[in-house]
Amino acid sequence: MALQAASTNRAEGVWQVLAALAATDGSAAHPLVATLVTPAAAKRDLADAIHAICTIHGRYLFDQVALPDDDTAAEWFAAVTQAFTAERTYLAHLTAAAGPLPSTPGQAEADAAFANQRHAFDMLARSSRKGCAIGAALALILDWRAIRGVLDAAAERFGVMVPPRELPDMDGIAALAATLGDTPATQRAIAFGAEQVFAQHRGLWSLLEARASARDHA
Repeated sequence: MALQAASTNRAEGVWQVLAALAATDGSAAHPLVATLVTPAAAKRDLADAIHAICTIHGRYLFDQVALPDDDTAAEWFAAVTQAFTAERTYLAHLTAAAGPLPSTPGQAEADAAFANQRHAFDMLARSSRKGCAIGAALALILDWRAIRGVLDAAAERFGVMVPPRELPDMDGIAALAATLGDTPATQRAIAFGAEQVFAQHRGLWSLLEARASARDHA
């Protein structure tokens, strides 16, 4: 019983770390996200955000995640893969409806930053450190809740139908984190992978915020 209780406490600790990181370091905490989901958001800022998200996340990623030899995890990620396929289709429709990328000073530098972020996500997904890729994937799913809010706000402005959300809920993410975070080393790797995803997204929103300011003052 004592061993089981210790295991449960460690598993709950993994989820608590992920949830705390999402709340403090995730997209929902960035001021630009709060601005973009309001009716007063500039359409060109929404269009810029949609193009950027499509550039970074508009392709398949979960095929690179190294899963443990666990049927539960494999089934869970298969369902997530299907859900993200629908999200990518939605994102593609939004990008088309948003029209051309808004003209912004420093476009070449922004393109380089977006390419670096794509590379960072690819490296996290291919990480050989047990738990790192899992943590990155879980963080992406957690943070997608806030990103989806921006997508849905853009859909309303650009006349795109909003599809139902099919990604796992918080309980599902917590359950998988508890299953996979079976050792202290794996838990640390999960937290590291998650931290990197949240940091990349913070960088993305800050770049988009700077681009909005540059357009306003051009």
